Formats: sequence, C-alpha cells, structure tokens
Amino acid sequence: VFAVNVFLRVATGFDIGLSTKCVVIPKEMGMCHKIGYSEMRLPNLMGHTSMADVVLKSTAWQHLVHTECHPHLRMFLCSLFAPICLDTFIHPCRSMCVAVRDSCAPVLLCHGHPWPDSLDCDRFPGDEDTCLASVTKEYKYLHKVLPKPACQTCPAVEEFFTHKRVLEAFCDSNFAVKVKLSKRRTVFDEQEYNIECQVEFVTQGSLLPYETQSMIQQWLLINEKCTERMTLTHRPMVYLLVGNIKEGIILVNQVYRWQRKDSQLTLATQKWRYHKCL
Repeated sequence: VFAVNVFLRVATGFDIGLSTKCVVIPKEMGMCHKIGYSEMRLPNLMGHTSMADVVLKSTAWQHLVHTECHPHLRMFLCSLFAPICLDTFIHPCRSMCVAVRDSCAPVLLCHGHPWPDSLDCDRFPGDEDTCLASVTKEYKYLHKVLPKPACQTCPAVEEFFTHKRVLEAFCDSNFAVKVKLSKRRTVFDEQEYNIECQVEFVTQGSLLPYETQSMIQQWLLINEKCTERMTLTHRPMVYLLVGNIKEGIILVNQVYRWQRKDSQLTLATQKWRYHKCL
C-alpha cells in the first residue's frame, strides 16, 4: 500500500473548522487498516456523522475491494469513508475517481449495481488542487500487470464426463485450477466465501501458478453468481475450472465437479503430464 504522501498535490486546502473530530479507525473497517494512517475525521466526506453509520456503509464495499478491480480502490474509498486526520480534508482527485470507476464499475454491474451517484467523479477536485492523485503509471512499472477476469455467463457445471473429454478441454485451454469452495455468514449477516485454489497446470506464457491462483480467486469474486451456484450448501465443494487467457482477459470455459469417488479428473490430470495434443 502506498503511503498517503505519495498522492498529495501541493496546493491550497480548506479549513475543516471545529465541526469534526479525530477518532481511531475501528477494527470493523478492515479495508482501511494498513493504509498509512490510523485515525480518521468524523463526520467524514460521505456525510456520515456516527461511527455505526460509517461501519455499516463502508462494509458494503469490502466485497468489491476483495476483487482487486483497481490497485487504488482502497485508498479512494478510505479517503472518503475514513479521511486522514489533518488540518484540512484531502479529497481524492477526479483522475483517481475516473481510474477507479472505469476499472470497478463493470464489476459492480456484474453484481447488479450501477456506479453510485454519491461517487460521481465530477464532485472531486482536479489534479491541480490538493487531492489524492493516482499513480497508475508508477504502479504498472513496479508491478507485473496480470490478465483481468471478465464478468461472464456462468459455464454449466459438468458432473458426468470421461478423462479423454477432459484432456481435450485441456488442449484447448491455458489453465486448469482445482478449487475448494464453501460459504459462511459474516457478522453483518452477509454471505462470503472460503476459496482455496490449487493449480493443476498452466500453459500461458510467463504466468506463475500463484498468479493463476490469484486470478481465479478474483474471477470467483467478480462472478459471484457463478460462485453462488457452486456453493448451494455450507459443505465444501470441489471443482476444476478450465479456461483461456486472450487479450489480457481471463475466461472460464468449463467447470467440472470433482467428487471424491470420481477418478476421471484425477486420471486426466495425471495423464496430462505425458499427453500430446492433436
């Protein structure tokens, strides 16, 4: 996470007066921990006057944060929900809002929600003012840019197949990842998922297994409707997700149910090491 001063633009701020107070960022706001500061102003830039309101409204965004749809999403949201305790309010710059919105609005839409009017980017100052600015170019330079999961139609879950058919699917794919899924309820009675990934094979260029694991986890969080279909009960379920990476987009094409007594998937993954595609 970048320190706050990385983003600051030198310009004239405005006084917050005596109408706000400094408070410790509560433990319930996990997304705003380890961001470079531990105290926030209340009321905040979203107009919330009570900590209970801040916690309730901010936790609704935690799921989007977990999708990692933009590297600055946390800083953007926390600057609004938990603004740093300085002599002036520091708004996010309009450019940061636009960058976050362009990356994350499609993910919100995938979950059935439009980008909210309360985060209209026109309400934020231009980069020439005092504000939190995006450093996307520096981020790309310092970090490997990975393919992004797409919001897509859920593939049907296949339960009856032969190992030969699975091998054919492998030949047409870039990755196959074994996923163990279960769901749980949060303290706010919202549904979350436990996701464990194990890469069975990767054939896509320079991608490493842990990078593919991370991308599949993001795919499951972005395509929550698909994940929900695969977790009908609280009992853990195991699947093999097979797909392709094209033009920087990751797509899951097949989903196989991996049952304990089923030897076909185990046989396919064992034979893949020596298999020659036609």
